[in-house]
Amino acid sequence: MRVLRRFVAATALAGGTVAVALGGALAGPAGASTRSQGDNHRTDRSGADHAVFVATDNVAGNQVVAFRRGDDGRLTPSGTYDTDGLGGSLTGAVVDRTASQGALALDDEAGRLFAVNAGSDSVSVFSIHGDRLRLEQVVASGGSFPVSIATHDHLVEVLNARDGGSVQGFREFAGRLIPIPGSNRPLGLNPTATPEFTHTPGQVTFSPDGSQVLVTTKAGSNAVDTFAVRWDGRLSATPTVTTFPGDVPFAITFDRAGHAVIALAGSNAVATAKLHRNGTLSVIESSPTGQAATCWIVRAGNRFYASNAGSASLTGFDGDRAGHLSVIGNTATDAGTVDAAATPDGRFVYVQGGKAGVVDGFAVNADGTLTPVGTQTVPGAAGAEGIVAI
Repeated sequence: MRVLRRFVAATALAGGTVAVALGGALAGPAGASTRSQGDNHRTDRSGADHAVFVATDNVAGNQVVAFRRGDDGRLTPSGTYDTDGLGGSLTGAVVDRTASQGALALDDEAGRLFAVNAGSDSVSVFSIHGDRLRLEQVVASGGSFPVSIATHDHLVEVLNARDGGSVQGFREFAGRLIPIPGSNRPLGLNPTATPEFTHTPGQVTFSPDGSQVLVTTKAGSNAVDTFAVRWDGRLSATPTVTTFPGDVPFAITFDRAGHAVIALAGSNAVATAKLHRNGTLSVIESSPTGQAATCWIVRAGNRFYASNAGSASLTGFDGDRAGHLSVIGNTATDAGTVDAAATPDGRFVYVQGGKAGVVDGFAVNADGTLTPVGTQTVPGAAGAEGIVAI
């Protein structure tokens, strides 16, 4: 009912604009380089029980590379799919061209995968069919240099990194993205601050209940901006800002109790915080990794794994319901450890090695330590970010 009310409200607000946008969205572009058949609106797992999808962010032509995931966690290449867009690289970036978390996003209920095309200011929408994809739509991102996507309850937010940063809202309808009129929210960061890759925003994400949208600004303002989600799907006109002086908040996930778990690149630490209804964050504790360039964070069950790009490692943490963390230890990865994904059951973690463009797979042991299960090269993906696991 909430989804229906939101759609009816948005339609009433936008009038004929939604109908026009919907008609254009349904037309869609020419498809991907590899095609598949199946239900366009639900994830079809008949082709494979499990899969991992990785973005290449190739500036000559962005692609998503699909891998079939075996019961033992090992990956087997199963296809490569053009996004009909271009990858991009922020000035100063080496192993993390978009310097972000969430360049790929999954809507498992709708059977959709979203990919940013940073170099062409667009978002590609794929339908998922086991370990296969089909390109359904390419839509403008509503800003310059999109780097991160978040989805909740048929709402989708796209984070654009350049021109001071902005968040653009979309509604997902019939498997397509429709821009929500009047939903673009500028972040007001300094577009000339250098180096660019550390001063642009890093991630957009929904709170677990979908009532708030959070954006990390990294060194742009050392803050997490929190927007309230309105009844019509638009965000509040201005955010509530929680600053982390010198900490460079880069990426966020949430524990099962709803606490924010934040990777802090400036202090090389992982912090937990309570998210209040007014959008403020109250830090519970901060735990150092003892590693360099702690930028990304992924949850696997009750555990969290932070990617340390400067140390080629993952740091594991156990979490409790009060938001306290205890360090499990560090696990070596390939060089340039960047974005990571965990399987829904928390049994496996996959992390991108940005220097060479590889994916390292790990099994999560009972004590939270990690055991390698193999490495796969992703052609054309050196410096890329964006990975999801199903």
